[in-house]
Amino acid sequence: MDLDAVADELYGLLPSDFTAVRNERAKAARDAGDRHLAEQIRRLRRPTLAAWASNLLVRKRPQEIGPLLELGQALRRAHQELNAEQLRELSDKRWQVISALARQAGTLTAQAGRRISEDAQREVKETLQAVLGDPAAARQWGQGRLTKPLTVPVTGFTVVTGNQRAPERPRPKAASGRLTDLDTAGHRRKQQLERARRQASDAERELQEREDELAAAHDAQRQAKQRQQHAEQRVADLTQRLKKAEDERRQAQAVARQARDRARRGDRAVREARRRAQDAAAHVRELSERVQPPR
Repeated sequence: MDLDAVADELYGLLPSDFTAVRNERAKAARDAGDRHLAEQIRRLRRPTLAAWASNLLVRKRPQEIGPLLELGQALRRAHQELNAEQLRELSDKRWQVISALARQAGTLTAQAGRRISEDAQREVKETLQAVLGDPAAARQWGQGRLTKPLTVPVTGFTVVTGNQRAPERPRPKAASGRLTDLDTAGHRRKQQLERARRQASDAERELQEREDELAAAHDAQRQAKQRQQHAEQRVADLTQRLKKAEDERRQAQAVARQARDRARRGDRAVREARRRAQDAAAHVRELSERVQPPR
């Protein structure tokens, strides 16, 4: 057993099965004496539904990875070269590919037994956009072990990662040089939407953490119950053995009493027989003396 093998297994499971199987594998590693591996396994986080759908896409449609990464390279190259015509052509193709792959992800999850919501499908699309824009995100996605969707913010096509800043699109201005009311309202709505999405994502992660804690508590409860049952069985076995030993002791005491009584009776019989033998011997001597002729 090693971490990669366990991770590959776990991130191919339904999210609802993840925690229980992870805890089983961690326990197996701990029972085998590898506490470091057990701790590494225990730290693996359950994927969100969107991350699971993205992982499933990688695992079930590996033939789609290469073309998607090639499209991402072509888009980045066209963006760097400021090739407007090629950018328009590739951008149209990008949305077609992303939409098609997101639909495939939805189909795969349904076939696996769990349909995903529209919000989860949107997060799958955002993950695919990040994959197209960022080679590091593409490598991470290609491992098929995402725990949450790749929500790298994008402006135009340049992906913002780490300390990079994406070029902002020029905003239309009114004659006074200020943003129009419509543009301001649209920008505010976008900010509210992004904030709501972050809050929803944080709430989902917190829910998963609480569910993981609950699953761990149930696992500990199950193990404690098993230990309790084992201890109760030992007590029952020892109680049975004690009862049997007490029965044997009582039987031995009864046999000892019988032997003691027999010994006492035997002792009395020996004394009585010895007395009779002595009396008989004395009588014989007396008779012998009577029958002897005088000298």
